[in-house]
Amino acid sequence: MKKLVLFGAGKIGRSFIGQLFSRGGYEVVFIDIFQPVIDALNQQRKYKIIIKSNSGDNVLMVENVRAVLASETEKVISELLTADIAAVSVGQQGLPMVIELLAEALRRRHTPLDCIIAENLRDAAEYFAEEIKKINGHNFPVHERAGLIETSIGKMVPIMLKKDVEQDILQVFAEPYNTLILDKKGFKNPVPDIEGLAPKDNMKAWVDRKLFIHNLGHAATAYLGYQKNPQWKYIWEVLGDEKIKDQVRETMMESAQILMAIYTYEFSFGQLMDHIEDLLTRFENKALGDTVFRVGCDLQRKLGRNDRLAGAIVNAQKTGLSYHLILQALAAGFTFRATDEDNCMHPGDIEFAQLFKENGYKAILSNICGFDPVKDKQIFNHPIFTSFN
Repeated sequence: MKKLVLFGAGKIGRSFIGQLFSRGGYEVVFIDIFQPVIDALNQQRKYKIIIKSNSGDNVLMVENVRAVLASETEKVISELLTADIAAVSVGQQGLPMVIELLAEALRRRHTPLDCIIAENLRDAAEYFAEEIKKINGHNFPVHERAGLIETSIGKMVPIMLKKDVEQDILQVFAEPYNTLILDKKGFKNPVPDIEGLAPKDNMKAWVDRKLFIHNLGHAATAYLGYQKNPQWKYIWEVLGDEKIKDQVRETMMESAQILMAIYTYEFSFGQLMDHIEDLLTRFENKALGDTVFRVGCDLQRKLGRNDRLAGAIVNAQKTGLSYHLILQALAAGFTFRATDEDNCMHPGDIEFAQLFKENGYKAILSNICGFDPVKDKQIFNHPIFTSFN
């Protein structure tokens, strides 16, 4: 049996990457820092995914799994030495430890190892390559030894309530969508013949499609929804308001026009419109229980210069296209103060709110969104922002 070594036994790791490869006939070895999950995986050797849809729940069992604690360095490296493929889904804070382990395994291996980077990280392959060279030396032939494969993760996995986790530490909720878009050119070995993998030649275009249509539309829903009614808890509640749904759709369409100008030969208008309608249907999935808080929180990142809204505006400026609706969604994010089930704001959002309160919208546009008061004066002087004064 072929083996996938998967760093990260979190929601995406279990519900998506591990599930795809397990169903594709691989043994999946999870590497994680959380001992209770490691113990449960090794005891049960399987776990369940609850597929949430408006037509009811389906249970999917994922089998042929086991786990190794990330701190057991030699055990992890031993698994990597005999792996057919690796994958990473740990979040940015966990990457230094993962890269250190990968670097050592690549130094010892005799054959190239493909590594799927399932992270929300731009230019992920270049980042991994540079970090591996810092450890193994700048002459280390990283691109001969490793296939560093960027991805576009479109699967939505909601925050689970404490009671759901307490019921079964390994169970995870997810939507039916099950396609992993990845960089065809990143592989050193043949692309695994697994249902659900969608290799693409122009990966940057597909990463941007995810960021500037899916992520942008999601954020616009959360921010415009909270602005209209802070009591709305769920994304599906927001989209039940037809005016907001229409505005979200038009905001996504505005961004789609910008994408088509940048990637002329990659996307057609019809393809992107179909994608937008599919996304709106997925956003409306009541059973997923996705919250306004989860989708909108972490404002310092989500309103950042290279992220979903400000990044789309930067692209619009380059192409000379309209970004009026995207700007409205960005401005709505400035007053986003949603809380979790314990009535707590995201820690970074507390800092954001303080900055906004003390220094006003110009500080947010400059320090968070990365706009220049001189070069971008039409944004700073836009009525949508001056109305905050």
